[in-house]
Amino acid sequence: MSPVDEIFMLFKLRGAGAYYGESVSMTEHMLQAAYFAQAEAAPAALIIAALLHDLGHLIETVPDDIADWTTDAHHEEVGSRWLAQRFSASVSEPVRLHVPAKRYLCATDGAYFAKLSPASVVTLKLQGGPMTREETARFESEAFYREAVRVRRWDDAGKVAGLATPTLENYRALINSLTVPLR
Repeated sequence: MSPVDEIFMLFKLRGAGAYYGESVSMTEHMLQAAYFAQAEAAPAALIIAALLHDLGHLIETVPDDIADWTTDAHHEEVGSRWLAQRFSASVSEPVRLHVPAKRYLCATDGAYFAKLSPASVVTLKLQGGPMTREETARFESEAFYREAVRVRRWDDAGKVAGLATPTLENYRALINSLTVPLR
């Protein structure tokens, strides 16, 4: 099975589920993140990173109700590892860093926390809260930290019930163009 077929299968099997405490499905959320990336004329790899940033949620099972979460799911690591076998670092690394980017923004942008959805506030606590000064410095040393911050902002924006976006099928060719031989 090709990487694009694997991705489409994951979306088909698990994407229709509610996006943990939000008013959109997981598929709607990820399509919205990609939509916002396209609206900013982001590079192709970053559009696909935005589209696939929560792929880890489609790979691993966690409780449907966010109130039942007692530990962080580390979906960014699960998704990034899976993507790294199929895409370059320009796709997988912003995915790996999009959760730390939330913690980073909470530490560096005084207005950011107030913009988080209630579900994101819950997961922020599980993910370690705002970064310390040392964690912030380490995060800024990551090669793809700026891209991860962009993905994070599109992630935060992608929670609009009823927003019309391109379908997953509209991304098939772009996904295909960015895949690398399976490692």
